[in-house]
Amino acid sequence: MTRELQSEIKQKAPFASVEEEVYLNLLRTGDALSKNLEDLLRTSGLSGTQYNVLRILRGAGCQGLTCGETGERMVTHDPDITRLLDRLEKRNLITRSRDSRDRRVVTTRITRQGLRLLDKLDKPVVDLHRSLFRHMAQRDLKKLSSLLEKVRAREG
Repeated sequence: MTRELQSEIKQKAPFASVEEEVYLNLLRTGDALSKNLEDLLRTSGLSGTQYNVLRILRGAGCQGLTCGETGERMVTHDPDITRLLDRLEKRNLITRSRDSRDRRVVTTRITRQGLRLLDKLDKPVVDLHRSLFRHMAQRDLKKLSSLLEKVRAREG
């Protein structure tokens, strides 16, 4: 057991298993990293999930995506993607339009204003990611990324 995590969460008894320790380490690390990004995005009036949607829609190009397709690509699951899109549309960062052949299908696209906001955030986000991991060697980062992918592969 790592003394750092045990001390950090003020736990006196040993973890039930190394798996429990790893799980808690992952959750605490994810939370700490997310907080840094949330703080940065807040300066532009965005949440992490809103930022994620804008990046997804930028990647989709002028074709856009349906609500369901956007939800499938999210980094974290959001049970109420419709309200999330409502807030982005209210700020003119996205547009939604009904398909002329099937009115049930609504396609979402990023606006020029949404693209400008992302352009403004691109460098600060890259800089944040670099600063968060600057103390780690590139080979360690690649190994960590590979191990995390391995964990997720077991999830399904």
